[in-house]
Amino acid sequence: MVGGCAAALLAIASGTAYAAGNLPPKQPLVQDLQSQSKACATGDATPYVSAPPRLSALLYDPEEDNQPSESSPVQGEFEAWWTDPAGAEQRRTYTTSTLVSGTRFYWTMPDDTPANTVVSWHVRANDGQAKSAWSDEGDGSVCSFVYDDANPEKAVISSPEYPQPEDVFWVDGVGVYGHFTMDSPSDDVVSYRYEFLGGPYGTVSPERPGAAVTIPYLPLTSGPKDLTVHAIDRSGRSSAESRYNFNVKSGRPPVARWKLDDPAGSRTASAETGAPARAGTGVTFGGPAPSGTGTTATVRLDGSGHGFLTPDVAVADTGKSFAVSAWARPAATSRTMTVASQDADVRPGFTLGLRTPDSGPAWSFTIGGATVSGGAPETGEWAHLVGLYDAETGRAHLYVNGHEVGSPAEATPAGAPGAFQIGRAQGATGYRDRWQGDIGDVQVHDRVVVPGEAAGLARRKPESRGHWSLETEADGASPEQSGGAPLRLGGGASIYRDSGNGCLPEMDPDCTYGPPALVGEGHLHLDGASGHATADGPVVDTGDSFTLGVVVRLADSEPAHPMTVLSQAGEHTDAFKVRYEPSTHTWQLVMPEKDEAGAHEAVVSQIEGADGGEGPGHRLAVTYDDGTDTIRLYLDGQTNAEATASLPDGWHSTGALQIGRGQVGDGWGEYLHGDVDEVQAFSGALRDTDVPGLGWETDPCLC
Repeated sequence: MVGGCAAALLAIASGTAYAAGNLPPKQPLVQDLQSQSKACATGDATPYVSAPPRLSALLYDPEEDNQPSESSPVQGEFEAWWTDPAGAEQRRTYTTSTLVSGTRFYWTMPDDTPANTVVSWHVRANDGQAKSAWSDEGDGSVCSFVYDDANPEKAVISSPEYPQPEDVFWVDGVGVYGHFTMDSPSDDVVSYRYEFLGGPYGTVSPERPGAAVTIPYLPLTSGPKDLTVHAIDRSGRSSAESRYNFNVKSGRPPVARWKLDDPAGSRTASAETGAPARAGTGVTFGGPAPSGTGTTATVRLDGSGHGFLTPDVAVADTGKSFAVSAWARPAATSRTMTVASQDADVRPGFTLGLRTPDSGPAWSFTIGGATVSGGAPETGEWAHLVGLYDAETGRAHLYVNGHEVGSPAEATPAGAPGAFQIGRAQGATGYRDRWQGDIGDVQVHDRVVVPGEAAGLARRKPESRGHWSLETEADGASPEQSGGAPLRLGGGASIYRDSGNGCLPEMDPDCTYGPPALVGEGHLHLDGASGHATADGPVVDTGDSFTLGVVVRLADSEPAHPMTVLSQAGEHTDAFKVRYEPSTHTWQLVMPEKDEAGAHEAVVSQIEGADGGEGPGHRLAVTYDDGTDTIRLYLDGQTNAEATASLPDGWHSTGALQIGRGQVGDGWGEYLHGDVDEVQAFSGALRDTDVPGLGWETDPCLC
């Protein structure tokens, strides 16, 4: 048998056995070599590194050398060379420890590696009996690197639009682009890392190493700003920080504005800015205005050929950034209609209005053949529209009720600007797409209207519809703070008054302990059997935006059934219901889509354990934003995705606001067992930042 072992095993220093007829390791491949994690390259592509690099290579030994269960040990032999200042060649070598085939092998270059010198290197594998070819032999290639030991110089920053305060202290302004140039004297800078105060931030590369680079910046808010920049060279080294300070003014006012609040019978719309607009005979002044806004009156257009207003001059320069905005309330949504447009050659330069694609009516902004659409126009419902063309990005945007809708569209405006139009759009044979409905406060800006401004233009300030602190009761009713209608207490409902006695019975057996009220000096206590309170009628218009807030504490730690804290009924079901669902341990807002028994319900919720009669309770708030068709539930001032849902159309309820019960079948049920305080109601949807102000003895400041 020994004589038959033609492949006798040979022992090597490591103790690993090799078969006779050993195959040499494979030649290292160029794609498996790196200089400090940078790919092997040479010539013009030679990588630069910021320290003597760690060279690496994947090395392989053929598996067919081995018997079953044997490994393939191999070593790496590195060699590097360069020419020193005296013209002499210098070489360094390094042999790694033995590792398994397929492993990455490393050599960290010694400290005497020269800076700013091309260093070349190659590598081969050694399995103890045979060596591979060098990595640069045959079809291979030598690897090179240059060690850069110096940081680049700081960048010089400049901006023609936004000079520093020592030159011009305050500069226009929000919605006006600035361009900032960054230029380091170092000729090896390949990128600049920048950050504006409050954003944006990023990294940008010049067209070639050492060249300057310019970036755009759109101020979204006014006030002091700063830009910090670091120049990065090809080795990855960073310069010291450069800082550039500048001050941004508020956004420029519109270049044209027609409030359209002229007296009834007017034939011309006066202009706050720009030229007055003559009105056709199909225009009626003195119309209703959207509530909660600074608009006091609007105009009604009858949809006929005489229903228009125009200043007879161009207002927007469509080749530059501009925005057009207006309040609009359509009398119908079955056809395409124009709120505002501007004539061009044979078609409008832009149109803002309502269109009716197959998917249903939508608000739209069209410019240069590009259209952005979104939102859901509703007959008789106010919406605020902003159509924006951003010349810097070449994109058109549309905002509806302060929220951007649709997808920004690439646009190329064309045509010489003609007369601005309200209520109609230019066609090949005359004006078309005439507006039928109401329009108010038309504005044109010669700059970008930024998102915060779009939200501000659409802001409808909520108005209080009632605030009941539930601290006192007289003749079975608890008063409203401002002298409005009280809440009437039903059987099983009582006002608990805080005695102010903070003694503890375990410390003083003669004292009678009274727990503090939820808020202030008293709250409403409901017995869970019949206890409730009710307003004289509906408190909020559930067909429009509204907000309700309440503080509530459940008496039970494991309620036996759902319990409603707030509701307001229609003819067949509650328009909304705020309740606790013990099966899921959640507070819920339930809003049916129709006033029908069994109608589909939009339900949002937040998880929270029952109070068990202890603690300060929870501040609940619900909002319905009819402009965005969104309902939200807030728990202690916070909301989330699970507490937000879409409700396409709210409907008007006629029932009274109920505290502590809701409709169940043909009667009342889901009676609340617990305490209720600070019931607050508003027309309009409060903002996220306003909601934490609910649940206190005073209303939040709705600025």
